[in-house]
Amino acid sequence: MSKEFVDTIIYASIVVDPNNETTPARYKHAIIIDEGLLIDVLPYEETMQLYQAAEEIYLDHHAVMPGLINAHGHAAMSLLRGYADDYELDTWLNEHIWPAENAHVSASFVSLGTELAAAEMIKTGTTTFSDMYFFPEAAAEVVDRVGLRAQFATTIFDFPCAWGSGPDDYLEKTLRFTSTYANHPRVTVALGPHAPYTVNDENFAKVVAVAQEHELPIHVHLSETQKEVDDSIAQHGMSPVVRLHKLGAIKANSQLVHMTALSEEDMALVAESGASVIHCPKSNLKLASGLCPTQALLNHGVNVAIGTDGAASNNALDQFSELQYAAMIAKVQHSDPTAISALTSLKMATIGGARALGIDHIVGDFTKGKHADLCTVRIDAIELQPLHNIISQLVYTQSGQKVTDVWVKGHRLLNDTKLTTIDEDALAAKVAKFKTQMSTN
Repeated sequence: MSKEFVDTIIYASIVVDPNNETTPARYKHAIIIDEGLLIDVLPYEETMQLYQAAEEIYLDHHAVMPGLINAHGHAAMSLLRGYADDYELDTWLNEHIWPAENAHVSASFVSLGTELAAAEMIKTGTTTFSDMYFFPEAAAEVVDRVGLRAQFATTIFDFPCAWGSGPDDYLEKTLRFTSTYANHPRVTVALGPHAPYTVNDENFAKVVAVAQEHELPIHVHLSETQKEVDDSIAQHGMSPVVRLHKLGAIKANSQLVHMTALSEEDMALVAESGASVIHCPKSNLKLASGLCPTQALLNHGVNVAIGTDGAASNNALDQFSELQYAAMIAKVQHSDPTAISALTSLKMATIGGARALGIDHIVGDFTKGKHADLCTVRIDAIELQPLHNIISQLVYTQSGQKVTDVWVKGHRLLNDTKLTTIDEDALAAKVAKFKTQMSTN
């Protein structure tokens, strides 16, 4: 019997697919890739009988899994990592972050910061990220160049910022940006009204109208703190969730970020709408913003994804660390050690993220025909032994530091811990130069 010729075969010690609840871990299996797509996942012997490849990769001490999906962040803010720590949210934003952004944000700032974020995310197993920031054109150029997959939620405020003069300008620029990347294989676009306290009803109505006309999702910070909820009730007579629902901003493709202060009514509205919630555990802990009721949302049937938020409020973009925190926080929050199991957390960071971003038809698990977005974790390190349960080890240990290889649509972006599309030394030098310039200004 003749063998089918394909581009790549990855022989792995363990193949992990969190969305395959029957057998989430398969031992001594191979992943077959051709033209950037997943052709099959088969045992070693069957693979050798059916396929031959231009490139055969043997990873005898590794787990291979779908690439992680970072469903919310501000990539360029990597340049503000550690700049303003240990402040409450309002002080952090108003007295430190926004002044720093007003002084330094530009297209070149966004380009450099996004490349720094991309390097960190690739090295810790993230293959897709959602970015909510300024100058998305500059960030998208970086994504196009380095090979990652991204959604860009274009930031919209009531007021001017470095990227534009106001909401009408932001929306006009968003539509131009959408047109530019309409057919890009790895870039999608969303509307990013910043938050209910920075966008008024009139401008939310404009966002909703554009979203409906152009079939764009809405990505918004929502109910991030109890103070935000209390202020909304005092000003509008309703919670931020109820307000945005009445304005038409919470739909099946909406992406609701943080969501730490929710009533039963809020959760029921989100569940009814089909919107996704994006949990940012470490950022919320660090800013003392509150805790997203993840298990309660899942119990309501809400899709929950995981994001890092920006490195200015985290201070890392290691998605493995986030899913560890997501699992452990839920157990304390719900006084239930079974809340958000290791497998559930992995699903939230893979197929859950893909559903939230509307790309679950192409990535998120190892279904045949999906894009070959995957990462590998070395599992023979002494600190991971003994390996009783690979799912638990991936979640409850520092697995992000053990990532060795990453592929996006079949292209290898990390090869045995070495970046293939980013010059790490040159990047470090540019970041050091920026830091020096920022310190002297």
